Amino acid sequence: MSLFKIAWRSIQQRGLASALTGFSMALGVALVVAVLVIHHVVQDAFQRNAGLGYDMIVGAKGGKLQLVLNTVYHLSTPVENIPYSYLKEFTTGAYKDYVGKVVPYCLGDNYEGYRVVATTPEIFENEFYTEDEKYTFAQGRNFKQDKFFEGVVGALAARRLGLKVGDTFRPAHGVMNDGLGHKHDAFTVVGILAPTGTPNDRALFINMEGFYLLENHAKPVPGEPEPTAKAEAKHEDHDHDHNDEHDHHEPLPENKREVTALLVRAKNTTASMFLPNKINEANIAQAVSPIREIRGLFDVIVEPIQWLLLGLTVLIVIVSGIGILVSIYNSMSERRREIGVMRALGARRSTVMSIIMLESVLLSLGGGVVGWLMGRGLIATLSPVIVAQTGVSIGFAPLMSSELFLIPGLICLSALVGYLPAMTAYRTDVARALASSP
Repeated sequence: MSLFKIAWRSIQQRGLASALTGFSMALGVALVVAVLVIHHVVQDAFQRNAGLGYDMIVGAKGGKLQLVLNTVYHLSTPVENIPYSYLKEFTTGAYKDYVGKVVPYCLGDNYEGYRVVATTPEIFENEFYTEDEKYTFAQGRNFKQDKFFEGVVGALAARRLGLKVGDTFRPAHGVMNDGLGHKHDAFTVVGILAPTGTPNDRALFINMEGFYLLENHAKPVPGEPEPTAKAEAKHEDHDHDHNDEHDHHEPLPENKREVTALLVRAKNTTASMFLPNKINEANIAQAVSPIREIRGLFDVIVEPIQWLLLGLTVLIVIVSGIGILVSIYNSMSERRREIGVMRALGARRSTVMSIIMLESVLLSLGGGVVGWLMGRGLIATLSPVIVAQTGVSIGFAPLMSSELFLIPGLICLSALVGYLPAMTAYRTDVARALASSP
């Protein structure tokens, strides 16, 4: 009979204890796999979405990371606004020769907790959200520049809010759904975006021209009278039903406009290096590389947390390994006679020692394989929930190089924890073992 079969028979004889120690190892390995895979997936998703086809984000001077989070990921609170006239520097002014495309963003409203982004139709026209995938519409079409009160809804937002083409929604002032924000005029949904797996799946996009016409969205101009309380009350009582009159509004004068951010794509590589320096030298705005800021976020904050979690899960695996040591060691007193019989039949000390070591390896590797399957299975099971809640598609993450170290790591651990009971078996006195009570 092979040593493997002997070791396996010994594990079967202690079925319950072996199953419990193997399961504890499986839980530890499952946690390790979950931490590794989730970190990889989250990092990949954030960095993949950081660019969204644009080289830089231009916004008011202040927190760079905050500018990226609220513009690209629809998180955090918007920074201060910049003058609308500054947008013209990128279209017809000093920076036009360096710019391939610029899209303005106006932020600060929400609908039922989902961010409302006021922008121009160019955001979705022939645009890629990955290297080879363009924005498409599952229903309807893009909003039009001359239709001030039209909007487009991201796939996740549309599903969770129950919106479809032809429905209307009224944005509320503020980025939080706290019930305190004033509700604005209604926008008509003319398109539902196809799922992209990006943060834009959970946002609503409206025509910037309509955004400017909403109450309190015009920039106060010195010398012009503020709206009276009576006029505001009259506006509150006004019927907000969306009708064709919306399309006959005059655009807001440019001196009353502001923008929150500009998504800028440089014309070429040289321009992408030159333009941020020129923007940052002035006092009006700052140019931020979203990819660089997200990498900094992961390097400074997320990476240390990941190593801390990984360290804790490795400790759990080590404790599980100690559990295997205790289980096998406690069984040695019950197996002294069995070991004595094996020695009397001609088995060498090294053979008995190898059987005990092999038991430790089988328990560790068996629990490790089960744990790897548990970790991967848990992530696959939660993937639809994560997509539904965040719009970020996880799918089946490819096997990572760090996972390949699990097998040699478990073998080394099993060798260490199996050494003490193996040495106990090695030093067993044959005469005393045979003389012991059966």
